[in-house]
Amino acid sequence: MSEQHHPALAHHFEDLDQQFEAAGLGMWAFLIQEILFFGGLFAAYLVYRMSYPEAFIQGSHYLDITLGGVNTAILICSSLTMALAVFHGQQGNRRQLILFLFLTIVLGAAFLGIKAVEYTHKYHEHLIPGPLFQPAEAHPPQMQIFFALYFAMTGMHALHMVIGIGILFFLIYQARQGRYSREYNSPIEIFGLYWHFVDIVWIFLFPLLYLIGRH
Repeated sequence: MSEQHHPALAHHFEDLDQQFEAAGLGMWAFLIQEILFFGGLFAAYLVYRMSYPEAFIQGSHYLDITLGGVNTAILICSSLTMALAVFHGQQGNRRQLILFLFLTIVLGAAFLGIKAVEYTHKYHEHLIPGPLFQPAEAHPPQMQIFFALYFAMTGMHALHMVIGIGILFFLIYQARQGRYSREYNSPIEIFGLYWHFVDIVWIFLFPLLYLIGRH
């Protein structure tokens, strides 16, 4: 099939390469604003961490480092499966593409499941910021700030994971319809950038929230 008449080619692009470059530029612009968004959260964390170091150290001891570590390993594996999905998309291997997209969903769901377990523990330990914030042990009053940032940062990250899993289901549906081929697979590659970005954000969140200051 001539590329100029490929069904995936939008009428305002000259060819699929130009369309891919435009889509890639759009995704990078989106990721830059995402960096600014998470950068604001990281800046707030840094300011309060420097202001109340003892409260943040005590707060980090309430986090389950084992579950956090397992989730880190899960996300690293999901980056690998996403990279393999991109590779097989470029090669036109539809079955392998669907397989690795599905495995990425499974790993993303496992991450969210573990995060739900952590949130449940925090609820039962009365560590949700607000009037019911009552840890079992004495604590600095500023520890609520730590948990407010913990839920804000990990919650926004989890929301990005949920959105990503929804898009993965859509990509699988499109792949099953034969939408992607060696000539056209840019949605897979573009989404891969998003998924890797979300994974990288967690790579920063894990040490900041779980590791720094622990004995």
